Amino acid sequence: MFFILFLFLIVIVLALTNIRIVPQASAFVVERLGQYLDTWNAGIHIKIPFIDRIAKHVLLKEQVADFAPQPVITKDNVTMQIDSVVYFMVVDPRLYAYGVDKPLMAMENLTATTLRNIIGDMTLDDTLTSRETINSRMLQTIDLATDPWGIKVTRVELKNIMPPEAIRDSMEKQMKAEREKRAAILNAEGEKQAMILEAQGKKESAVLNAEAEKQATILKAEAAKEKQIKEAEGRAEAIKKVQEATAEGIKMIKAAGADDAVIKLKSLDAFQTAANGQSTKIIIPSEIQSLAGLAAGIKESL
Repeated sequence: MFFILFLFLIVIVLALTNIRIVPQASAFVVERLGQYLDTWNAGIHIKIPFIDRIAKHVLLKEQVADFAPQPVITKDNVTMQIDSVVYFMVVDPRLYAYGVDKPLMAMENLTATTLRNIIGDMTLDDTLTSRETINSRMLQTIDLATDPWGIKVTRVELKNIMPPEAIRDSMEKQMKAEREKRAAILNAEGEKQAMILEAQGKKESAVLNAEAEKQATILKAEAAKEKQIKEAEGRAEAIKKVQEATAEGIKMIKAAGADDAVIKLKSLDAFQTAANGQSTKIIIPSEIQSLAGLAAGIKESL
């Protein structure tokens, strides 16, 4: 009885110790008697004691492999150090476990050789300005080569490109010269723009001055014209008033019963008033002339 209980306890302990819980985003590669049996995904699994064995724990999440700088030689014989970063994920745990020994080391060596092959066909300037092209070619090559290993390469990035110190110094001097050149060009463009704006301002100012002078001349001419018109109208109005006054005097004389001689004398006075010392020549009717002579004779006799 005790032996049966002991065996029962042993079975329970073995069962409990052989229960395996696979975490999320993980997989276990299980072997039975040294041969591949199955791939356990997330969940609870039980293996047979002494027969089944978990050969490998595989992480299914995307992983990052940061590889050390590798020496590469460009097409124009410049040696530089380039380090790369590879993003990958395991898509087939079985191939990952049995496809290659030490997959990460194999992928690092594959990345280094691929990088050397690509950079060997490019010059230094192309290498420094074609990161996207290099990344794309490396991704395509490495992803194709790692398919038999159960690895999917999702992204490849060049982290740092480090040319020799002498070349870095030359590049810095070149960049400094380019910056000074751009600064000189910008200064020249600024001065040119300032001169253009100044000339445009002077031109616009001259046009405005000419317009103002023209307008002032027009206004002066209009003022002079208006003055002449007003003066002429004033003189005409004065003559009209004198004639009206004369006509009114004649009417009053006639109304008073004056004879022709008095009327003629009054006419003579009207001509004198109209002349006002402004005319050098006045035409007087003959009858008024005789009367004027008679008046002058009477004045002399007195």
